[in-house]
Parts: sequence; C-alpha cells; structure tokens
Amino acid sequence: MILFINGSPNKDGNTARLARELIGDRPYEQLNLAEHKVYGYGQSYGDDDFEDVLARIEAADTLVVGSPVYWHNLSGMLRNLLDRFYGPVREGSMSGKTLYFVFQGGAPTREMLDWGEYTMKRFAALYGMTYGGMVDNTHEARALSKKLA
Repeated sequence: MILFINGSPNKDGNTARLARELIGDRPYEQLNLAEHKVYGYGQSYGDDDFEDVLARIEAADTLVVGSPVYWHNLSGMLRNLLDRFYGPVREGSMSGKTLYFVFQGGAPTREMLDWGEYTMKRFAALYGMTYGGMVDNTHEARALSKKLA
C-alpha cells in the first residue's frame, strides 16, 4: 500500500499534484498532516494524533512524503512529524519500506533542494527505509514513477 503524507496545508495543492504525478495510476491513501494534531517533540497533550499517524505509516509499504519549500526548507508540519519519530520509533524499525520525496516550490535554489533531500535521506536511513529518490518537478516525477515500488 502506498501512503502519501502531505506536508502542505493545501490538501489538493501543488505538492499533492506533484505526488499524483509520481504515484501515477497506482492506488494510494493520502494523509494530510494539516488535518492532524501532531505536537512538537517533547510535548504531551491528550488530543495528539501522532500515534494514529504513525499507525498509518507503519501499515504502508511505500511512503511518498511531500512538502512545499517553506522558509528554504521543509514545511513545519513535516519537520514536526520527523522530530516526533525520535524516541518512540526504534531505529531500523521501518525496514522493508521505500520512501520517495516530493519537494516543490516556486523557485527553490539547488541548496534548498539539497538540504531537504539530505534530511529525508537521513530520516529514511535512520529508520531502515530504502530511499527511492526525490522529485521537484513534473518531468522528474514521471521519470521516477516508472521505478516506484
């Protein structure tokens, strides 16, 4: 099962559109982080949805993680989710999954794209996932779609 984790506040915006280009005609589920309360690392509130989000991630075979370029890097919602993995999620415990990264923005510099990809590569490696690659435009999404697990 493919799970698209949308780190954009727009559930059907440019990030979701580019993810659909990557996923192609394959069935998938979309998890919009804007619709879930995932509090910051170290915070504990009764209405936190991290465990529910984590359960959906654990159920997936393939993750397509998407973010717009905000303030030269990942969106805060996505960054928050990544931070929350530290501690409750055991290193290597996502072995067998493949992670693809969709990172788009109006005019990101090469450095911005490299920083975002570095973060996602490290995240995938830490939790045992295979990193499938990053796309930041439609042409790349269509090319990588042929390799999508």
